[in-house]
Amino acid sequence: MDTKPSHSSRRFRSIGIVALALLGVFAVVATACGKSSSSEGSSGTVKAAWIYVGPINDGGWTQTHNAGREYVATTLGSKIQTTYKENVPEGPEAAQVINDLIKDGNTIIFGTSYGFKDAMQAAAQANPKVKFEMATGDSITLGQSVPSNYNEFYGAGEDTQYITGIAAGKATKNNTIGVSAPFPIPEVIRGINAFALGAQSVNPAAKVNVVWTKTWFDPAVERQSAESLVSAGADTLFSHQDSPSAGEVAKANNLPWFGYDSDQSGSYGSVWQTAATYNWGPYELAQVNKLIDGTWKQNNYYGTIADNYTSLAPYGSTVAPATKALMDAELAKAKAGKADAFGWYWGLADRQDQDGKTVITKGQTLTMKDLYTMSYFVKGVTGSPKG
Repeated sequence: MDTKPSHSSRRFRSIGIVALALLGVFAVVATACGKSSSSEGSSGTVKAAWIYVGPINDGGWTQTHNAGREYVATTLGSKIQTTYKENVPEGPEAAQVINDLIKDGNTIIFGTSYGFKDAMQAAAQANPKVKFEMATGDSITLGQSVPSNYNEFYGAGEDTQYITGIAAGKATKNNTIGVSAPFPIPEVIRGINAFALGAQSVNPAAKVNVVWTKTWFDPAVERQSAESLVSAGADTLFSHQDSPSAGEVAKANNLPWFGYDSDQSGSYGSVWQTAATYNWGPYELAQVNKLIDGTWKQNNYYGTIADNYTSLAPYGSTVAPATKALMDAELAKAKAGKADAFGWYWGLADRQDQDGKTVITKGQTLTMKDLYTMSYFVKGVTGSPKG
């Protein structure tokens, strides 16, 4: 079964929002947490919680994470009681939300936004009997010390973004692709690089223009960034954001549009191409089951196309059959590999950064650490990787 809190006022995530923390913990608890059911689960019932940075109806990142929670709740039925907290700001404010969830008896907590990482680790250190699962975390990969009851997990979404780039390279008529992107962190940078390389693999003249929004979820800002890209000449759009607002701009201008996180073909069918998506539920279910049977242990999971953790949303009706064939061939190549294999395309040739320096050599296989520390844009991308 699952427990749903009341909807709270919209809060937008940003990195380093220390000033907001000074407004006080009480306000965060009142707006971000909402109501929850009694702290006592029925005998033998595991209590699990999910923390979201946006609303569960954002049309993207948070909505798909909540689908993962629902998958766990539906599969386990009476064995589990789930709850979620939406619109939780990144940074220090998340700590109080996590502490409240622990007081409410939750024994496994899933954090779903990078800015929750510090609060999750601090809570894990203080509560060794509770398990903490951090989506998009990078501390274990970077060799940093973390509590033994803290895990990190993510998926090679850059691989599916590479394949979406193939469609973008074929779709653009003037070789200018616009990207609306949130924050200049490796998670986003490597996705943009993969997308650009995919486009260039079928259209060497393709250029990718990046505009930073400095927000994960703010429909108005996302829309403005997409409009600015169109004004600057982009005839194809890719939104690396949490909402589908860029799709509105694409629809108004009849331009091909690529989303991120979710399938928006139903709402934007006339311009929809495809999107890199994640299937969070099976991993989360496995971790809850391991908690139940006593086999949970620390890991650092990176899902792939081969194990169906990351995949493509349905192709839009305007994607040409020949383009679909190219994309399907790349998908088949990835699925034929080992379940933990990722990034087959990085070393297909020497790769230069924006300054012409070779940053990846032909034949090189990038490690997770290489991906998690990527701080440059490849040649053909316009915009600063520093934001």
